[in-house]
Amino acid sequence: MTIKVGDTLPQANFMTPTADGPAPISSEELFKGKTVALFALPGAFTPTCSAKHLPGFKERAAELKAKGVDTIACLSVNDVFVMKAWAKDQGVTDEVLMLADGNGDFTKAVGLVMDGSKFGMGERSQRYSLVAKDGVVTQLNVEQGGEFKVSSADYLLEHI
Repeated sequence: MTIKVGDTLPQANFMTPTADGPAPISSEELFKGKTVALFALPGAFTPTCSAKHLPGFKERAAELKAKGVDTIACLSVNDVFVMKAWAKDQGVTDEVLMLADGNGDFTKAVGLVMDGSKFGMGERSQRYSLVAKDGVVTQLNVEQGGEFKVSSADYLLEHI
């Protein structure tokens, strides 16, 4: 079942790259008592993700935070080392928290799995963005296959 507005986000554990190496972060730690803008994408280093999705959130981070967002997080079904390399490649520092959902546990729990097998990618996350306040989804924008419209930073900003 796909998560919807009004639902509480499920418990999950992620890995995030830090200066001291990979570090675990739980969904409770990420969402509790905060307003979080989370965007998810099919994969690090993939064309739309690298050219538009992550750069858009990096560029609009200050505007999102000015609208009350405490944390901006980028989620992908990739390992933490890939997420670290991608952040470095994209010049991302502390404006976006990079989350590795390596086994896709969170992605499966929210019902937003994409089958990328025909591209040799296996199960990945659908492209989406959401806003959660204290772990409750207040906005959810899921893309239709192959599109990049409603999950962008621009769209999210217009609808906060």
